[in-house]
Amino acid sequence: MRTHSGFRLAGVMGWPIAHSRSPRIHNFWLNQYAIDGVYIPLAIEPVKLEGALRALPQLNFLGCNLTIPHKERALNFVDEVTPEARRIGAINCVVVEDSGRLTGKNYDAYGFIASLTDAVTGWEAARNPCVVLGAGGAARAVVCGLIDAGAQEIRLLNRTLDRAQAIAQDFGSCISIYDWEERHEALVGAGLLVNTTNQGMVGQPPLDIKLDLLPKSALVADIVYAPLETPLLAQARRHGAIPIDGLGMLMHQARPAFRDWTGVMPHVTAELRRWVTATLSP
Repeated sequence: MRTHSGFRLAGVMGWPIAHSRSPRIHNFWLNQYAIDGVYIPLAIEPVKLEGALRALPQLNFLGCNLTIPHKERALNFVDEVTPEARRIGAINCVVVEDSGRLTGKNYDAYGFIASLTDAVTGWEAARNPCVVLGAGGAARAVVCGLIDAGAQEIRLLNRTLDRAQAIAQDFGSCISIYDWEERHEALVGAGLLVNTTNQGMVGQPPLDIKLDLLPKSALVADIVYAPLETPLLAQARRHGAIPIDGLGMLMHQARPAFRDWTGVMPHVTAELRRWVTATLSP
């Protein structure tokens, strides 16, 4: 539901939310494209999520992003869910339609693939096996993106085997399940390693994996951006592989959401990256 003044209002819901860099990204674009509006952080407790989402039309919001812990539960509180969001099992973007109805979307898969192709010209998902660590919501988005990008073999590893098996059941035969103890050997011949676990984040232990068997031409991606260079990415750099931090995914997933709300498809630029990186620890 649009405001009469044309003022654009959007935000990001999470609990907690102070860590989010999404306001910095979207407000940068609002200023760059001279759009009258603001994007704000919204600290929403899980028990208040439905009420907060349903209030968006009355508050003249164009929509919002969703982050931890709301992405999965929000499926139950919107009027329509796109097929890709349904496949992933979570939404990270809500659009308030002119009628006031809420449409749930998920742009995490788009953001992840765009971060790879933006970092490495000519990268192709089908060229070599892809290894994905973790089996949560982020892993589902990464797997969805890789399959849609043409990946022929995805080696999936998670400490809890049944969660990995659930992803394989949902996404098809291109996924091979490896035991967590096989994580080093699973890297043989891989063209991409993706860490979707929280290991390596600020306050968490580093990911325990050795890259000795990973080809030096491979990409190593960590979807977290705090710290910007995780122990895994530092190890990848020493190994000679190509490190991809999580900031690219964050910035690229924001692009189609911004387009949905404003009609402008923004660009991820070096200036934007510097603007966001300035608030992050090395």
